[in-house]
Amino acid sequence: MLKEERLDYILKKLKADQKVLQTELSTDLQVSEDTVRRDLESLAQSGLLIKVRGGAIPHSPNPYSFKERSLLHTDDKMNMARKALDMLHDGQTVILDGGTSTLSIVKIFPPSLRITVITNSVPIASLLIEHPKTEVIFTGGRVNKDAQTAGGLDTMRMLRRVRADLCFMGICSLHPILGVTGMDLEESEVKTTMVESANRIMALATSDKMGTAEPFKVCDITDIDTIITDNPELEMLEAYRQLGIRVV
Repeated sequence: MLKEERLDYILKKLKADQKVLQTELSTDLQVSEDTVRRDLESLAQSGLLIKVRGGAIPHSPNPYSFKERSLLHTDDKMNMARKALDMLHDGQTVILDGGTSTLSIVKIFPPSLRITVITNSVPIASLLIEHPKTEVIFTGGRVNKDAQTAGGLDTMRMLRRVRADLCFMGICSLHPILGVTGMDLEESEVKTTMVESANRIMALATSDKMGTAEPFKVCDITDIDTIITDNPELEMLEAYRQLGIRVV
């Protein structure tokens, strides 16, 4: 089998199974594991998968631009937002990161809700300016125009000064072994600081983000208290439940 044919087979199997193992690919393709390892490295260098010990897993399907992400899974995000809203009550201090899923929560805040929101999201801060009861604290820092979020050392310094009740975090990639990861180093560092600054962490992730990984670590999977998702009945979510994580 030609190399191009092997690579095509690997990508198709990865899409179908959400993971590939070197040992299985060696048997399927009738080549050595060293050949499979080189094939996986080639695909990883091309940005087509994430190589892990013994095999590979997919990249997150997330496009980088905030505008692009805001157009995807809108019904699923609103469904997740309603679940998240049930966890909010008067008197809380809540961190909301710059994701489109967290923006969906803010869009359905009832006018009577009295909470304090700390956010690095320009759209979230702008929307909450019109909310009659919610106090808004914007983290400040350098604004990334594509992501529409503030980041950098100033953002992280401010976050380290607070202790929030909850942190709602939009997830790029979620994996039961590799944890929460992201595509951008600075954004991932800000999310890590948010995790460290809250008592409980709520991860908002559509099902296509499950079992994927990106290069930059945000936190261990056991740092997550609750996963809010569009389809909590998926079999793959059992791995998270076995780790003591609530899935809704």
